[in-house]
Amino acid sequence: MPVGKTPRKRLLAAGTAIGALALSMASPAFARSEAPSPGRTRPNIVVILFDDVALMDLGAYGGEARTPNIDRLARQGARFTGYRTSPLCTPSRAMLLTGLDNHRAGAATIEEILPPEMRNRPGYRLRIEPEVLTIAERLRAEGYRTLMAGKWHLGHGPGELPDGQGFERSLALDASGADNWAPRSYMPYYTDAPWYEDGRPTKMPGSFYSSDMLVDRLTRYIDEAPAGRAPFFAYLALQAVHIPVQAPARFSDGYRGRFDGGWESLRQARTARARQLGLLPEGAPVDGFSPDARDWDALPADERRMAARSMEVYAGMIEAADAAIGRLMQRLEARGELDNTLFVVTSDNGPEPSDPVHQTGMGLWMRLNGYSWRLEGLGGPGSLNYIGREWAEALAAPGRRYKFYVSEGGIRAPLIVSGPGVAPGRRIDGLTFVTDVTPTLADFAGARPTPEAPAMDGVSLRAVLEGGSGPVRGPDSPLGIEVSGNAALYRGDFKIVRDMPPLGDGRWRLYDIVRDPGETRDLSGAEPGRLTAMLADYADYEARVGVAPLPPGYNTQKQLTANVLVRQLPTLAGAIGALALVLGGAGFLAWRWRRRRGGRA
Repeated sequence: MPVGKTPRKRLLAAGTAIGALALSMASPAFARSEAPSPGRTRPNIVVILFDDVALMDLGAYGGEARTPNIDRLARQGARFTGYRTSPLCTPSRAMLLTGLDNHRAGAATIEEILPPEMRNRPGYRLRIEPEVLTIAERLRAEGYRTLMAGKWHLGHGPGELPDGQGFERSLALDASGADNWAPRSYMPYYTDAPWYEDGRPTKMPGSFYSSDMLVDRLTRYIDEAPAGRAPFFAYLALQAVHIPVQAPARFSDGYRGRFDGGWESLRQARTARARQLGLLPEGAPVDGFSPDARDWDALPADERRMAARSMEVYAGMIEAADAAIGRLMQRLEARGELDNTLFVVTSDNGPEPSDPVHQTGMGLWMRLNGYSWRLEGLGGPGSLNYIGREWAEALAAPGRRYKFYVSEGGIRAPLIVSGPGVAPGRRIDGLTFVTDVTPTLADFAGARPTPEAPAMDGVSLRAVLEGGSGPVRGPDSPLGIEVSGNAALYRGDFKIVRDMPPLGDGRWRLYDIVRDPGETRDLSGAEPGRLTAMLADYADYEARVGVAPLPPGYNTQKQLTANVLVRQLPTLAGAIGALALVLGGAGFLAWRWRRRRGGRA
């Protein structure tokens, strides 16, 4: 049992293991029908989570980046077109790894925008709650080796890092992101890039590239046991394409000129491809850009070149990640395990709109921390690259808005599942959710239920993955989501959505999400009865999962600024203290010098 586990976790994991042993000794009549049949090898499982990748970023979804390895998995397996996740990383990761709603799992939002008065409330502690089991714990109890490499962002310290959540081996970044070329922070909220191996602080190489380094470490963990000795569960949480957007030039240079037409051109092209690929119904309307979006053609030539290059690096970062994934697949093939490995490829939320470079005080912070923002070397070591809001709006096509918001651009994401038992060439259009991943994996692995643990909110997708034609959810099954006041609920063909400031107005709207996935026609006035009924469903959802009311006047951007200042107070106090000492010392020396001169006079 991993060091740092709470007694409750130890009890639940032990109960899982004992239950599995008891069922294995029982007569066949008591075995679960979805358990592996006699003689069938349990599959290895690899979950690959991109960070901030939009629905259409991958080649299999019509993206500009070259992703031949992921595209191969999509051809050999299933591509989901109705998959939704949360609009932020921590809630999505909690749901992905537990099968529970983010509030029930313990991660209602992200710590960077959490109001101080909500800290330590149930569901808002921003780490997996002690009574909740992760998929790693469930599979480890079934004899799986459990391995992890990448971003964690699900708690800090003993018992809250991956080693305390069921992972036997792990290299984890305990932050929302970090530089991709060196072990250092990418924003003032963090003083460094905290990396941990198996729960202990670890010294990272002075230079690396994140996608390659993470795949290399995960491959090393896999190779620590001979092929076939025990199945493994591997969780690869990539930094691609989170800020800072960085990539080796050999990848970025392959997209020279690809984005010179600007963001309006890209959004139009993606919308057209979305219709061709069936991601958008023929004739369905799609909104353009926000009214205050900048006109590409009106920008000075140097600004257009900088913006276009930022997207070349973005595409290069995706291709670099795909190349690293290809090396992982090659290693599994060399071990003779590729054909028995179930792959899941997805993203935690929609594209990132933030501009960190031009925030107040960032110029000084960047100089102090060795960062620059210039065309030469953009995306390379020391470059704090980002794509910004207009590109994020373009990438979110055919959806509306982007990360942070529960409009479709923020939560509709790619999902590819491929491997043993998955019917090849499948396109699955039904509504699916991030909480469905854990029950699906447990189902394929033949994991037994754990009555002592909270029941999962998600449903297994195994039946549709194997070729079944039935819906994943019934037309009257409501599905809710809430993160920092941004909220939505799906039921049947309809969705209600509330986007909060600074971009939204906090008002509920109703959309026919099947015929209008671009969320262009608010039906709340035309169908008040449906809106009222779905708002009642949402109230039930809030009560069931424990959504807490936000403080009056809450604004995510203002809260982030306040939290960054609080985190920087010790550093600022130290700097002010040092400056005071220097000035005081200088003043004392000047006073001594004047006294000595006066004495000589």
